[in-house]
Amino acid sequence: MNSSEKIKFISSWIKSYVEHMPTKAQSLVIGISGGIDSSVSSTLSAMTGLKTIVLTMPIKQKSYQHDLSLKHRDWLVEKFTNVEAHTLNLDQLFENFKSTLSKFNNEHGLANSRARLRMTTLYQVAAANKGIVVGTGNKVEDFGVGFYTKYGDGGVDISPIGDCNKTEVWKIGKELGILKEIIEAAPTDGLWDDGRTDESQLGLKYHELEEAMNNPNSLNRGKYLTIRKYNLHKMEPIPVCKIPN
Repeated sequence: MNSSEKIKFISSWIKSYVEHMPTKAQSLVIGISGGIDSSVSSTLSAMTGLKTIVLTMPIKQKSYQHDLSLKHRDWLVEKFTNVEAHTLNLDQLFENFKSTLSKFNNEHGLANSRARLRMTTLYQVAAANKGIVVGTGNKVEDFGVGFYTKYGDGGVDISPIGDCNKTEVWKIGKELGILKEIIEAAPTDGLWDDGRTDESQLGLKYHELEEAMNNPNSLNRGKYLTIRKYNLHKMEPIPVCKIPN
């Protein structure tokens, strides 16, 4: 499929999923970060014609990241009449959480906690609007290297771009007319005070990860497999202790 065909297919898939739910959802709820994945996923959701609630949820966010999310929010609201947008500042909530757990201070844990607070917020808004939470993860992150927070941005109801590589998401974004600033911005999960990028954390460029995923003889295959092995616990079912008869 080309990008145009993928856009129609994914948007139709989202709508079909909702229509065939035992109890039909009345809204789609999605967090937007100013990154390409959430920008594409939220636009595809809006294209269904279903009520789409987009949330910007800053937690000590770098201003340029938050500015991009607000620009995309405004673009969506102007383009689609079915989009409802809210900014929910979670700074105070995060500070209270951090203070309460001061005896258990851990930088990596607190970074993941930001994602989990956002997940909790999305589900609260979804509950109040009889909605479902739309995921924003792509194939490389969700099923390749497990680059997401367990029970954070990994906690969703549907994953519309989960079968799209990162480079495919960028192509879809261009086809959709997503803001050039967002397409060209360095991908980041926005969970760190120093604003580190995704690729700096992974140690490989996205095109290198994709090539390593698909080519057993890739020079980057070993590094890819090391990252994957470390995060495999996120991608496999929770281990269950089976009691023998």
